[in-house]
Amino acid sequence: MADAEAPRPVLFGRELAVRAASAVVMVVVAASALWLGGWFWIGFVAVLACGVLWEWNRLVGGFGIAPMGEVAWLFAGAIYVTAAALAMIQVRFNFAAPVVLAAFIAPIIAVDVGAYFAGRAIGGPKIAPRISPSKTWAGLGGGALGAGLVGVAVEIADIGPGANAAGFGMGELALALLTGLVIAVIAQSGDFFESWMKRRAGVKDSSALIPGHGGLFDRLDGFLAVFFVLFVVDALGKLLG
Repeated sequence: MADAEAPRPVLFGRELAVRAASAVVMVVVAASALWLGGWFWIGFVAVLACGVLWEWNRLVGGFGIAPMGEVAWLFAGAIYVTAAALAMIQVRFNFAAPVVLAAFIAPIIAVDVGAYFAGRAIGGPKIAPRISPSKTWAGLGGGALGAGLVGVAVEIADIGPGANAAGFGMGELALALLTGLVIAVIAQSGDFFESWMKRRAGVKDSSALIPGHGGLFDRLDGFLAVFFVLFVVDALGKLLG
């Protein structure tokens, strides 16, 4: 996820064209894989996971730590990324593409968008200036509101994972907004974590893999955090159930 309150400066001309072209390619490839599902989705997620792991290892290599510490970090990265990837694959097998897009992907995107506009419009106190100097509490609130509004829309349209014909009331509204807050906190935590890794490694981006956008880890930090938590919650539910 990009730094919501301090986006990378965009210049007119060639740089803007490169960023726009990269964004279009990413959206088309991701949407196609999501729509096709099956092995197409598995292959797409696997490629993303391998790319993120490569960038993770690249960042860890810049930490300047002892070999055993580096191995521990690489092992933790493998667990973190693999768990998130498995959750991404599982939700597509459990639900149709429109449901996955509306209920699992759109809220995370809404966090980024809501945080960007709220952070720019309101500003205010920083959350953790030493890690990510431009992230504000207002941005977090905007991200939570954005995700919550998407959740409300999903509930009203009755297309989410728990779709039913019981209607939409105050209880569903409160749950949607609360879910938005939880998603925002988790996604922003993933963003902060990746920002911390980059600061420790002394780099601005996780890589230059995506022209004009940085690396895969830069784009997917919030998604990884949310889907990792989904994996853990599902695993605990099966273990305790």
